[in-house]
Amino acid sequence: MILRLSILTITSALLVSGCSSLPADQRSDARDPYETSNRQIFAFNMGVDDAVIEPAAKGYRKLPEGVQTALTNHAQWTSHPSTAVNSLLQGKLENAALATVDFLINGLTLGLADLTDDADDPEREDFGQTLAAWSLPEGSYVVMPLLGPGTTRSHTGFLVDSITNPLGYSGVGGVDVIRVTSAPVSVVTFRGNQFDQINDIKYNATDPYARTRSLYFQYREGQIIDGDLNVSTATDDAFDSFLNEGN
Repeated sequence: MILRLSILTITSALLVSGCSSLPADQRSDARDPYETSNRQIFAFNMGVDDAVIEPAAKGYRKLPEGVQTALTNHAQWTSHPSTAVNSLLQGKLENAALATVDFLINGLTLGLADLTDDADDPEREDFGQTLAAWSLPEGSYVVMPLLGPGTTRSHTGFLVDSITNPLGYSGVGGVDVIRVTSAPVSVVTFRGNQFDQINDIKYNATDPYARTRSLYFQYREGQIIDGDLNVSTATDDAFDSFLNEGN
């Protein structure tokens, strides 16, 4: 799984890097030098959404509310090991502790039930945010097949998180199943929970690509500065997953 993901990410990056960049005066956003190829990949990803993700999200929305909540809790729970690691790398010890405690306690139900409902929730942290904290430049905006929108920095972070995810090194069969299924569950739950908002962009925006790009940069900046921007909490790490995947 990790090897396939690594190959996909690296191959996609090479394909994009081989594309000609638009001259600065022809770009609709200075951060998007590969807009022509990015739009083509975005259209492909929207085709995947039409054929697979949106229908799955419709099915999810038909489930009992309690089941939807359980799946959403589970998707959030599987991100906690990565959050704990990256919080430590950024010196956010309290958040690392929160993520670790939340993961261990809610692990009693595989994250399906939130047993720490009255406690503070950890802030999602990934290696892309860690790279930002280390002052590495953002790089260009790049849309990857299936992986979705991001920047050179955030895609690198996603790859590192995928390789270093502690869930991938347990050697326990059940944990391996959780690791493999976490991405699809995150995609479907996020797509279902934000169904109307996403469809409004997809079907009603004058330029869905440009709107998605704008929202991505807003969401990502909000994550990097720990939510100090007025960005909807709905656009969490699984926003990557909607057009991404997710994170």
